[in-house]
Amino acid sequence: MRIGELAARAGTSTRTLRYYESRGLLSARRADNGYRSYDESDLRLLRQIRTLQDFGFDLEETRPFVDCLRAGHPQGDTCPASLDVYRRKLAELDALIDELRSVRAEIGVRLASAGGEEPLCELEGPKL
Repeated sequence: MRIGELAARAGTSTRTLRYYESRGLLSARRADNGYRSYDESDLRLLRQIRTLQDFGFDLEETRPFVDCLRAGHPQGDTCPASLDVYRRKLAELDALIDELRSVRAEIGVRLASAGGEEPLCELEGPKL
């Protein structure tokens, strides 16, 4: 398929595909007429990248997943390097959650000291 069809099927733009190609995440073959040519495996790579980006992964963090798919694995997250990225992302998310809990607690204290009631935290459940 040509770049426009791939972009449409992946729900992205041709400009994005060219950018991914420049970053080495997508490899285009050239047809006899010089046009870029892609196949279903390229669509799988793009879907993997898009899913990870929807989860908050930056583009470089998607590389091990793409490499895993290129190596012939049925899923991009079955290789050790991909699993390492998942572990790092979970640690990052845990740190952010801890930070948000701390900020929430501080705001609750300030609200209480200002004479308002501390709101119920959905993460902690009711206080007894």
